[in-house]
Amino acid sequence: MEPSETPTGSGLFRYAAREREWEPAAPTDPDTAEAVERHIQRHFGEIAFVWHEFISDLVHIDVHVVEPSPERPYYTLVTSGMSDLPMTVPEGVGPYAELLICLPPDWPLSAEALNDEKAYWPVRLLKTVARLPHEYDTWIGVWHSVPNGDPAEPYADGTPFAGVLVAPMVDHPEEAHTIVTGEGKQISLLALVPLHPAEIDLKVTEGTGALLDAFDRITVNEVFDPARPSSA
Repeated sequence: MEPSETPTGSGLFRYAAREREWEPAAPTDPDTAEAVERHIQRHFGEIAFVWHEFISDLVHIDVHVVEPSPERPYYTLVTSGMSDLPMTVPEGVGPYAELLICLPPDWPLSAEALNDEKAYWPVRLLKTVARLPHEYDTWIGVWHSVPNGDPAEPYADGTPFAGVLVAPMVDHPEEAHTIVTGEGKQISLLALVPLHPAEIDLKVTEGTGALLDAFDRITVNEVFDPARPSSA
């Protein structure tokens, strides 16, 4: 799967059928795992718990959860493991990344609640996008978008969101954007911004600039608002 370039030059990932056998996850790099944890604790707060994968294809993706606080009144979810393998990137682009999404403080995150796809889909989204570049020998970077299928369908019953934009964080300081390991490996920490179908269409037809202009009319950042209207 490769970015499909529209006339306006916005990267859109389209899912294509690809047969391959299941591959065991690459070994977890302890230096990278420790660096991700240190980075989360420094910039977002103490890690309350981690969802560990028991069976992993290609890379072992864990999701670290920081609970809401007075300074950051929302859950912060950060992946670890996406950067165990380099992405297949063009020249000049860093090959390592992890992903982040922030959820409202009332988002149900108990083990029981996550049995319901209405609650689980943001976690599934993190894992899916984190594994995507390794599964398709490609890369994920700022302003790439990934629809939920072709045609795009809502992630779960009751939500209108049917795709995601990969974006730089805007609600966190610049030093939070890059994780640096003890051995000097640099890992981009990228935010996931769920999109309405009309926003996906706008990006495809008119480009990233048009979508960002639409975002300027409402508040859109890495803190997900499940009730936000479409900006398009």
